[in-house]
Amino acid sequence: MKKLLCLTLLVAFIAPAFSQKAPEPTALEKMVATERAFAKLSEDKGTREAFMAYIADDGILFRPTAVKGKQWMKDHPVPPSDKRPLLSWYPAVAGIADGGDMGYTTGPWEFKSDIHDAAPVAWGNFLTVWKRQKDGSWKFAIDLGISNPKPDQASAPWQLPSDYRPFESVGGFGPRPETHRQELLARDREFSKASATLGAGKAFVAFADSKVRMFRDGKAPMGKADAESELLMNPVLWTWEPAFADVSGSGDLGYTYGTYKIETNGKTVETGNYLRIWQGWKVIYDVTNPLPPEKN
Repeated sequence: MKKLLCLTLLVAFIAPAFSQKAPEPTALEKMVATERAFAKLSEDKGTREAFMAYIADDGILFRPTAVKGKQWMKDHPVPPSDKRPLLSWYPAVAGIADGGDMGYTTGPWEFKSDIHDAAPVAWGNFLTVWKRQKDGSWKFAIDLGISNPKPDQASAPWQLPSDYRPFESVGGFGPRPETHRQELLARDREFSKASATLGAGKAFVAFADSKVRMFRDGKAPMGKADAESELLMNPVLWTWEPAFADVSGSGDLGYTYGTYKIETNGKTVETGNYLRIWQGWKVIYDVTNPLPPEKN
């Protein structure tokens, strides 16, 4: 009798444990899984097909200036070739708004002229902004990156931090409050004015978060101290004009993009595109990518 009672209690205790479902992935995990699926499709089917599958209908690419990426790719088909280039990448860092509707991924990329080549011929880092769609899927809103020398050591792939606790209580999908977008545009313009008056280095220190990462073509990504030194070593006039801003439904994460100009002694020496991610209206990622010099 005692054995039967013990067995009954044991089954009653164990059964619920087996019936429990695995926890639902967080919005952050789903977004990163989408980035990884995006990269895998690029390897399996090619870069063009992957970008067409994962870009939002109004998503932005730089070709070389900002364009609606999906339409641009339709208007510019890839010419036939006996080679199949391979662009591969993976997310090393990711972040998401409290509302779980907007986030970003960043990490290293490498390029082979042909998928059968033994070694890559180019390396760099990317920054991608993602938005959750009405059906719950993720599409990227904008993507910009840099080229840099071959890294000495590979970045570790992204993993969910053990102490991560999702907020995700605000999941609005309607238009973001226009006032928030205008505030962020004004903040970006204020940054540009400070750069013109105080100098790029001092302005960057004032507007950037302590954990900011700055991406500049031809160089490895820099933290705040290295970024300040880099900007102070080059006493140029760096200004920009934002073309667009968007803000998460929870109001804690946003991005701006536009065009920048660098001048020396009153002469423009570089122009290009930039993408900037803001959190708490401090810059957490700053990426610039120069345009090719104009032909005379």
